[in-house]
Amino acid sequence: MTRIALLGCGRIGKMHAATIARAEGAALAAVYDPVTAAAGEIGRRYGCPVAASAEEAIALADAVLIATSTATHADLIEAAARAGKAIFCEKPIDLSLARVVACRKAIAGFDRPVQIGFNRRYDPGHRAARDAVRAGEIGDLRQVIITSRDPGLAARDYLKVSGGIFRDMTIHDFDLARFMLGEEPAEVFATGSTLVDPTLAEFGDVDSTMIILRTASGKLCHINNSRAAAYGYDQRVELFGAKGMLISGNRRAHQVERFTAAATGAGEPYLDFFIERYVEAFEIGLKSFLRCVAANATPDVTFDDGEKALVLAEAAIRSKAEGRFVRVDEITG
Repeated sequence: MTRIALLGCGRIGKMHAATIARAEGAALAAVYDPVTAAAGEIGRRYGCPVAASAEEAIALADAVLIATSTATHADLIEAAARAGKAIFCEKPIDLSLARVVACRKAIAGFDRPVQIGFNRRYDPGHRAARDAVRAGEIGDLRQVIITSRDPGLAARDYLKVSGGIFRDMTIHDFDLARFMLGEEPAEVFATGSTLVDPTLAEFGDVDSTMIILRTASGKLCHINNSRAAAYGYDQRVELFGAKGMLISGNRRAHQVERFTAAATGAGEPYLDFFIERYVEAFEIGLKSFLRCVAANATPDVTFDDGEKALVLAEAAIRSKAEGRFVRVDEITG
């Protein structure tokens, strides 16, 4: 039984608490949140201790799941590593690449699993499509198209401190692009507009983006994002190769199609948002983490993957500012 300390009891923390409670071989050892009411709610629901500090929660556990605000992630990774605990940390590791690099150096030599919460790699449809490419079903992969559109704008107070769309939203797509391409992107071109809420420009952000990634061998990936899609949470991946194409598409509550005088086709809306759309991916990701903890094995999504996704975000930010393709090695030095 792996006893997990949950740090952070907001929306995603609540989801993780429920996932841990359902998982075979896992239990909540303790929860911590500076908002004591939020921690207390989860503690009562699952019958686990509410710690007075993050350090106290870490001490009670075998592993730590970090679902706190982004600015605390690197500090908590370092604290958990000092305590010798396996680590699962939500994305991103930090909004600052320099802080991520410093964190990597601080935990150098740490020999327990560190998994970053890029859950889309674990989505059954996305993974099946990726596995089919690796099996040669569509021949040589040539293009990847990732569509990722939120159902609506997040709260303005959140957006102000989110680090901008590339670090906050597109970072999931950067990781998924690397996962699908099987090669590291070498160049990034990005552009964006404020088409949903023009006032986002007041703090240097955009709500609509298009990004092109190009690998050294010439494979291309197109990512398109919007902060608001009138029809719901839009999540699609298309893989195009020399012998065909694979699509991992949107999901609905069910696949019933109605044909009546009023309407034809599938009438069910897309699932609400990321927790609903990727519930299986979160569960599979946790199961994978638990296996790694038990075997002290390297996770599918490592600290290095978290750093590389942020590097691509930084390249996109520079590309948008300068209106040109930016080489990834310009960011990494």
